[in-house]
Amino acid sequence: MITPEYARTMARYNEELNRRIYGAAQRLSDEQRRSDEGAFWKSIHATLSHLYWADRIWLSRFGVAQAPDVPIAQSGTMIEEFDTLWTERQALDRTIVAWADAMTADEIEGTLSWYSGATGRQMSKPRALLIMQIFNHQTHHRGQVHALITRFGEKTGDTDLPFVLP
Repeated sequence: MITPEYARTMARYNEELNRRIYGAAQRLSDEQRRSDEGAFWKSIHATLSHLYWADRIWLSRFGVAQAPDVPIAQSGTMIEEFDTLWTERQALDRTIVAWADAMTADEIEGTLSWYSGATGRQMSKPRALLIMQIFNHQTHHRGQVHALITRFGEKTGDTDLPFVLP
C-alpha cells in the first residue's frame, strides 16, 4: 500500500509546511490567532494545538512519542502559549522525520491495536492505513489553518507537494 519512502516524503513535507504555516501565523497578532473563525477547532491556535495533540497520540501508538495527558476534547487548549506550541511542534516534527527515516517495509505491515478515547472502544487497523492517517490528518487541518491565515491577509508560500520539496 505505502512504502517507507512515502513516509519519508510526507514527514519532510509536514515539517516544511509547519515551518511555513507557523511562520505566517507568527506574523499575525495573538488576538487573530485565537479568534473564532468558524473552523472545526474554532481558531488558528486551537487547530494547531489539536494537530500537535493528534500527532502525539498517533505517534504514541507507534511507540515513538509520549501520549498527551489531555483528552481530545481539550486538545485545542493543550498548549496555551503560541511560542511554546511552535517550539514543541518543531521537536515533534524532528521526531516524525527520524521515525520515517528509520522506518522499514516490515514496520508498515500488519495491524495496530489501540483503545480510542474518541470512539470509546478498542480498535485494530492496518498499520499502513494509520501511517497515511497521520499525514492526511496533518494536511486536512493545516488546510483549515491556511484558509484562516489567508483570510487575515498573510501568506504561507506554496503548499502543493511538488513545489514544496526539492
